[in-house]
Amino acid sequence: MTQHANIPRGCNFALLAWALEPARRGWPVFPLRPGEKRPAGHAERLCPGTGRCAGGHRKPEQRATTDHDLIAAAWSQHSYNIGIATGPAGLLVVDLDMAKPEEQKGAPGGAESLLALCERAGQTLPATYQVRTPSGGHHLYFTTPPGVRLGSTAGRLGHHIDTRGWGGYVVAPGSTTPTGTYTATDESPVAPLPGWLADALTEQPKPDPRSVMTPVREGTKAAQTALERECAVIRGAGDHSRNSTLHNSACKVARFVAWGNISRATAEEAIQAAGESTGLSAAECTTTIRSAMDWILTHATPREAA
Repeated sequence: MTQHANIPRGCNFALLAWALEPARRGWPVFPLRPGEKRPAGHAERLCPGTGRCAGGHRKPEQRATTDHDLIAAAWSQHSYNIGIATGPAGLLVVDLDMAKPEEQKGAPGGAESLLALCERAGQTLPATYQVRTPSGGHHLYFTTPPGVRLGSTAGRLGHHIDTRGWGGYVVAPGSTTPTGTYTATDESPVAPLPGWLADALTEQPKPDPRSVMTPVREGTKAAQTALERECAVIRGAGDHSRNSTLHNSACKVARFVAWGNISRATAEEAIQAAGESTGLSAAECTTTIRSAMDWILTHATPREAA
């Protein structure tokens, strides 16, 4: 690497090179704490209101830059990890997490949930730039449609699927945490976000929960009680846990379906209504519920062994 006139001696050239690579693509970057995924610098509640924050606290998304000299100045101070501000970069990154250790053996992770989503929609995903995370998950990079401003979501597309757009960021390749390094595994050009995914991520107005509650009229009393209880849990889920709550509750009710205590159609109808009452789209609810039902019906233990 050739010494840049404004790069101080002693600079961590390896991390600087990794930080400059997204900037070369036109993706604004900002420093993350060395060895961590959290942004460097002060939190909003601790903002001194001076210096770069004299006009108000500047969040990482606002501080992100593609200016090579500013990047060199920052990374000459510390061995920062690298954050990419996805919204200003014109990116929508699909974050596929691994299933949690505490989940049932064989439970689907983000990759499996995305595959199921594609199958339900009768769609495929194009080859695109992809990064493997230290935990074994993947980041799939897409460019956003012109004039469309997509925010970040948690579980909206499916179980263990998050997205990073405006208001979010991803950790860039070359960054290292105690569990490993973020590594680009597919150097394909970044593909445009498929229209059907963009539609699924477009916010829909929340319906009145009272208009979508479906009474339970079939099944044993225990199954009816469980279904009503889980529908209440779903309706009470927060924005950041709607899809994961829907999946977990559907799994619980699916056991009663497997045991013959209630029909699948009755269970799915009620859970679908509860899911849609939280603002999730009908397609999202259907995909998550069917995935949970299919998995439990395949793996459920007999009632006497449960």
